[in-house]
Amino acid sequence: MTIQELEETANAIRQDVITMLAEAGSGHAAGSLGMADVLAVLYGAILHHQPRRPDWPDRDRLVLSNGHIAPALYATLAQAGYFPKRELLSLRQLGSRLQGHPERTRLPGLETSSGPLGSGLSQAIGMALAARLDGASWRTYCLMSDGEQNEGNTWEAAMLAGRERLDHLIAVVDRNHIQMDGPTEHVMPLEPLGDKYRAFGWHVLEVDGHNHRLLLDAFNTAKTVQAQPALIIAQTVPGRGVSFMERRFAWHGKAPNRAEADAALRELGAFRQPARTSRASR
Repeated sequence: MTIQELEETANAIRQDVITMLAEAGSGHAAGSLGMADVLAVLYGAILHHQPRRPDWPDRDRLVLSNGHIAPALYATLAQAGYFPKRELLSLRQLGSRLQGHPERTRLPGLETSSGPLGSGLSQAIGMALAARLDGASWRTYCLMSDGEQNEGNTWEAAMLAGRERLDHLIAVVDRNHIQMDGPTEHVMPLEPLGDKYRAFGWHVLEVDGHNHRLLLDAFNTAKTVQAQPALIIAQTVPGRGVSFMERRFAWHGKAPNRAEADAALRELGAFRQPARTSRASR
């Protein structure tokens, strides 16, 4: 994809996220909007994957540790062709394949079930070690929130990855500076985050998480790193693209109502289409 196509895809992901959350009446808006650019770049230009063959043995694996941004991942997978876009409106409905957190066996393109924060990096390390044992060339990518860096399991995993020199492991921290209860630096200070990972043997890159060209450069650089796992700290704006959501931690785990969704989609350049289902008919 070209840079323009990646930008258009990221905006489409954001529009889908808003529509999905408004229809569901629940979900996580801020992080989902903030990570749309990273996901667009990954699925549009970085990952080796085949939507028509989701179990292709040589595919790259993507572990979503911050499972609460599932709406963004679902929208990205639908944009990529893993399942019909119309299914996005079933988010969080009883019996839907699109649950509030990803469930691996429900949907093509999911590598893990996620929800408990802090466990994804350990899962990704297991996959990277398995690839090494098999002599496989595929890479493992792990997306994490900055808030989950408070979890001890994350740092145990970071130490193991450094010790094992897992150079086919690339992790991304969504550094949006918020979590459920407020700014990360008020809840549990994380800085100097990059230096902490460097001390554990990681190659660390820091990048504007909304600049597609810089993201491409960072991922391509991470692929060249040898004898070290790579970490990309993506500086993002939570609620990106919607002025009344940006940088406001109250939107971490909140969905827009119908009026807010319409206002958000106007900012994103589209009007929300009438819902295909109604609450009364469920």
